[in-house]
Order: sequence, then C-alpha cells, then structure tokens
Amino acid sequence: MPTYDYRCATNGRVLEVSHRMSENLETWGDLCRRAGVQPGDTPADAPVQRLATGGNVISSTSRGSSATPLPPCASGHCCPSGGCSMH
Repeated sequence: MPTYDYRCATNGRVLEVSHRMSENLETWGDLCRRAGVQPGDTPADAPVQRLATGGNVISSTSRGSSATPLPPCASGHCCPSGGCSMH
C-alpha cells in the first residue's frame, strides 16, 4: 500500500500513514487511529490535509539506518521529514 504524509494545521504535526489510493483521511482523529498514535490535546475533529509529498516517497527512515541523511531543506518547510530530496 502507498504511504501518504498528512499535516494538521491545528498542531503543525505531519504523520505518515499507509492506505489505499482511493482513501483520504480528513480529521486528526482519523489520522491518529491510522498511524497508531495518541491524539494528545488536539481535537479529534481538527482537519488534516494530505501533502503532495505523500504516495510512496522514500524517506530516510524507509531507506534503512545506514542510509546517508538527506540535506536540510533550504526553505525549511517543503520537506516534512526535515531532509530535502529536491536537491
């Protein structure tokens, strides 16, 4: 199954989850359930948005622990993982 990154505007967090291409998560509560994390203080009905970076993007965590880290993103916000694959 493909992986997708979602961002919550309420708390600024980005989570990566796997689901079918036809699915789209809409709330923080749905996203947390899918990711297997606790929602914390963020309301479960807070909206989330799927980021364009999702859909089988290779991240440093999926490349293995021996992979070279990606360089930091120059703009600071185009790459949720903190590393930029756009270089």
